[in-house]
Amino acid sequence: MDENKQKRLKAAGWKVGSASEFLGLTPEEAEYVELKLALGSYLRDVRLNRRWTQAQLAERLGSSQSRVAKMESADSSVSLDLLVKALLAAGASTKDVGRVIAAV
Repeated sequence: MDENKQKRLKAAGWKVGSASEFLGLTPEEAEYVELKLALGSYLRDVRLNRRWTQAQLAERLGSSQSRVAKMESADSSVSLDLLVKALLAAGASTKDVGRVIAAV
């Protein structure tokens, strides 16, 4: 958010902070959320690079399109285990997954 907008919000009585501050997350919880978001985003990138729809990826995973949508958006019901399994099934290598994790 740009500095001018922050000043206007503060002047209007709003509190400006991060999502982690708002939610009261510990540093570990914030990192976990960032990790899930990065893996979900990478799953979407892999799927789009293969020119697959969510339904096509879901079929390959033996899952549903709505579940793939939840994976890509890092829904709270999606585990890291499921994200990694989906990435590997979609054709990502363990090195690719490792690079995403290392970048967080």
